[in-house]
Amino acid sequence: MSGSAQQTHRGAAHWRAAARTVQPRCDAFVDGAFVPSALGDRFATVNPATGEVLAKVAAGAAEDVDRAVAAARRAFADGRWSERAPADRKAVLLRLADLVRERAEELALLDSLDAGKLIADTTAIDVPGSAAILQWYAEGVDKVYGEIAPTGPDDLALVSREPLGVIGAVVPWNYPLETAVWKLAPALAAGNSVVLKPAEESPLSALRLAELAAEAGLPDGVLNVVPGTGPVAGQALGRHPDVDVLAFTGSTAVGKLFQRYAGESNMKQVWLECGGKSANVVFPDAADLDAVADGVVAGIFNNQGQVCSANSRLLVHRSVKDDLLARVVDRAAALRPGDPLDPATRLGPLVSEEHAARVQEYVELGRREGRAVLDGGLVAGAPTGAYLAPAVFDEVAPDSRLAREEVFGPVLAVFPFETEDEAVALANDSVYGLAASVWTDSLRRAHRTARRLRAGTVSVNTVDALDVTTPFGGFGQSGNGRDLSLHALQNYTALKTTWVNHR
Repeated sequence: MSGSAQQTHRGAAHWRAAARTVQPRCDAFVDGAFVPSALGDRFATVNPATGEVLAKVAAGAAEDVDRAVAAARRAFADGRWSERAPADRKAVLLRLADLVRERAEELALLDSLDAGKLIADTTAIDVPGSAAILQWYAEGVDKVYGEIAPTGPDDLALVSREPLGVIGAVVPWNYPLETAVWKLAPALAAGNSVVLKPAEESPLSALRLAELAAEAGLPDGVLNVVPGTGPVAGQALGRHPDVDVLAFTGSTAVGKLFQRYAGESNMKQVWLECGGKSANVVFPDAADLDAVADGVVAGIFNNQGQVCSANSRLLVHRSVKDDLLARVVDRAAALRPGDPLDPATRLGPLVSEEHAARVQEYVELGRREGRAVLDGGLVAGAPTGAYLAPAVFDEVAPDSRLAREEVFGPVLAVFPFETEDEAVALANDSVYGLAASVWTDSLRRAHRTARRLRAGTVSVNTVDALDVTTPFGGFGQSGNGRDLSLHALQNYTALKTTWVNHR
């Protein structure tokens, strides 16, 4: 049995005991060493499942971002990483992937404790997925070639891709380790240096990853991690004049701030992966309604609904709506929030009591704007106020707040439709365009509808399809960036033309 398989078969007692042995890294990681913040400030990172303070983490300020960017620039400029042969960079990143696998239990626990994520998910999905992504980009870096342009007989024009320099990466709390790796793996593989700011709710796995990267042989200064708040450390990174690219995953509102910061500083490139309000479109010729119901539940309630591409809008043909909705409600009602360190738990707490309170406001809004077929909301008697039960609202008006705003929690809004044109219009009636799903047994309808949907990924007869080989990102206010695939590698490089005249 593989290491990840062994971890997923361990019981709650094992994980609760293991959690007591975790020793989080609490300082910033700059120029190859852990260092306190320049001002000495710290903030508490809290386990949302218990309310326990896990660690007091260094709160990075502008001075700390300056130190990290300066270290990253020195590392880039002297070529200790940027000028190493692709095969050498490959070897270091492969070693880092191996170390992530070797430390899988610790990394899984850090994200489960820090963000309330299910240990069943962090052990089976997040950590193995992070290692696989590191390995994939490591294997790809020495397989990207330049071009020769078709110039005249006396000229030779070479087109090459070169690393851009210092990359600033700001990542969210819903997939702390994996989203960080989505940014770091292609940026490092291309030869850049990186300054990473993890979310203040979940900084612990990023700090441990930086330590593992150093152990793998990544030179000092190439990867720096500065924890801190968005308005302080995040803004300082976004405005820094010596950062060449800012890569961000998070809310649309904050993404717009980073665009402004870039325009007000050095016009750095900004790659954004922001919010979503993804539609799940069910046509009457989708014969297996049990499979559809399973997909609907997974699409909105996985990770407690804290997924940017969550299928939070269910658009279903009126002829099958009641039948499908009954199956969805039966499945959702069985999702009882519980201890995330118990592998049998299928729904854990949200990331914080503050976020749960915001989602609860949408539950109350749904009670006014729709018909509650599964009331959901805050769980009475739970260990903390971060636990919410699934909520499903039918007959939601397409122009209501619940229909249009990103909730980022276990709340599903349901809309009937009569025709294909109506379904497409409803699905596209959003400022977002991150993802969508289509359920149909007609291949022709699947292709036709997918082509008409304004979304970065359209999943047919499944939800939230994702792989390292395919780009992930959206349209509209879901942002302009693309994570994963070789396209992400290209985002962290610049095209250079070298023209040689032979005369």
